[in-house]
Order: sequence, then structure tokens, then C-alpha cells
Amino acid sequence: MTSDDSPAPAICSAKGCRLPAAWSVVWNNPKLHTPDRRKVWLACEEHRQHLADFLDVRGFLIEVEPFRPGAAQD
Repeated sequence: MTSDDSPAPAICSAKGCRLPAAWSVVWNNPKLHTPDRRKVWLACEEHRQHLADFLDVRGFLIEVEPFRPGAAQD
């Protein structure tokens, strides 16, 4: 929380990016996680495809959905 008790803004997970999150990139590494485990990277509009492609080429991508503030993020 920030000093005024408002939640911190959700920002893109791309390295060095400080833009607001617009997408949830949902993934799972089957070598590390149980099948029901869902990990989430947040993405701005600019980095959505890059992050999804990075995970997809490794077979980790589950889905990309619009970011919903307040939804559980792991």
C-alpha cells in the first residue's frame, strides 16, 4: 500500500516497464507447478504479445485475458 492507503497501481511485468497493466498473461510451468496452478504476469498493451510469445514458445502459456484489478494474481 502507498502512504495514502490506496492500492499500488498494477504495472506491466516486462523488465523496466512502468506502464499500467491491461492484460493478464496466465501461465504454468509443468515441470515446477501442479496442473491447477496458475501464474500471472501483467502486461501493458505494448508488451502483451512479447510476454505471451516468450511463454508460448516454452509451452507455458495458458491464456491471455484482460486484466481485472482486484482479481487474484499469483
